[in-house]
Amino acid sequence: MKASNATQTVLNNLGIAGFNEMQNATRSAFETADGVLLLSPTGSGKTLAFLFPILQQLNPKGNKVQALVLTPSRELAIQIEQVWKKMQTGFKVICAYGGHDMPGEINSLKEAPALLVGTPGRIADHLKRKSFDPTAIRHFVFDEFDKSLALGFEEDIEYITNQVRTAALRVFVSATASIVIPEFAAPKNLSVLNFLKQEEAVPSVEMFTVWSDDKDKVKTLFQLLCSIGTEQVLVFCNHRESVERTSGLLKEMGIETGIFHGGMEQMQREQALIKFRNGTTQFLITTDLAARGLDIPDIEHIVHYHLPSTFAEFTHRNGRTARMNKTGNIYIILHESDTIPNYLGEAPPAFTLPEKQKLPKPSGWGTVYINAGKKEKVNKVDIVGFFLQKGKLQKEELGLIVVKDHNSFIAIRKKVIPGLLKAVRDEKLKGKKFLIMEAR
Repeated sequence: MKASNATQTVLNNLGIAGFNEMQNATRSAFETADGVLLLSPTGSGKTLAFLFPILQQLNPKGNKVQALVLTPSRELAIQIEQVWKKMQTGFKVICAYGGHDMPGEINSLKEAPALLVGTPGRIADHLKRKSFDPTAIRHFVFDEFDKSLALGFEEDIEYITNQVRTAALRVFVSATASIVIPEFAAPKNLSVLNFLKQEEAVPSVEMFTVWSDDKDKVKTLFQLLCSIGTEQVLVFCNHRESVERTSGLLKEMGIETGIFHGGMEQMQREQALIKFRNGTTQFLITTDLAARGLDIPDIEHIVHYHLPSTFAEFTHRNGRTARMNKTGNIYIILHESDTIPNYLGEAPPAFTLPEKQKLPKPSGWGTVYINAGKKEKVNKVDIVGFFLQKGKLQKEELGLIVVKDHNSFIAIRKKVIPGLLKAVRDEKLKGKKFLIMEAR
């Protein structure tokens, strides 16, 4: 069957040829089920799988919230909002999360969006304030549901669930099979779509143990990063304090790293991810916040500086590599005194570090920041033209461009950034003067 014009328009806007098997199965389940449990690997397109059938069933004349999506993190909420906007549906969406401007959210909710996306704590807060009317919600999606429960949101989720009418289709989305739906949220009839077995068909990951002579494993991590060289690496720690400490010690040893954890400001986190995606940052030290649901590139190397407590989190971390049939390497740094968790069984084969280490060559890319974005009517084409004409850059000196609502980030060859900033210092972009600087 050929896709309808509306369907084809959405596909074109997203730049994809068609829906995959999982997405088609989800669309069918939305038509017939009382509840849906969608289990599918990270990176398989789960967001579109539930957003498109929601779009198909929205009432254009509705003046209340018709669909609610709960997520465990603000990053995932923003990502879902961005996918919806890229679909160009014509329906309003609002993203609500802690740390965001509450008065601004309340004001935006006065004209109810068709789709509301947010974290459990913030959505529960809005319901208590009566910021929006939940009585017209037809689709209630719990994205990364197991993660929300693990982070302690069960009380908020139960409160929200009790406010949403029982007739709403409840959709639970997860990348792990270890999901347990509490009784308060469970629908009467649940249609289970399990596509996790597809992960087993890709035997493209090699796992190694990197044995550390020291209980403090920073020196071993340093040696490992030197061994890997210039390829991008995601290093997982269990606590934000460990992220900060590890990054600081590596810097003292000559290796610059980015950091990413829940204690950072939203803007700092966004910038850290952008710089990792565009190649400015080669090594990103992070907590499990980066284990899933984020728009980060396929990473060839995953390092467990600390092992997580559960197999589910171990799997999610590893899911950041070897995606879409690519290969990946996973390194577990252990000291002989470390207890190997039951889910691992025994230590993987040892990875031998070279006796001599050479510092990785620094990235040739930097990131330039502009305090203008979509709301200022600035797009990627504008930025490219501005930098090529006014900044005298060559096309090959431009990398990934990310345009957000009120700011933009552009990957630029590091060696030309000083000259570029000098050239555009007094120039106007689309008739206006904006702040243009190197992102630090």
